[in-house]
Amino acid sequence: MITKIILIFLAFMAVLSIFGKFRFPGQDRLAAAKCPKCNRYRIGKGPCVCEKRRK
Repeated sequence: MITKIILIFLAFMAVLSIFGKFRFPGQDRLAAAKCPKCNRYRIGKGPCVCEKRRK
């Protein structure tokens, strides 16, 4: 009984590791939301905080 539970758990972990290697939709959009200068996430459509400080 315990070996059956362990085997099911290991199979489940293998399936999760296979799906973890795929790229999920929306990752490109998240990468584009980062500021190229300071690597912070930009919130909204305005300029980044680092660009506001330079002015």
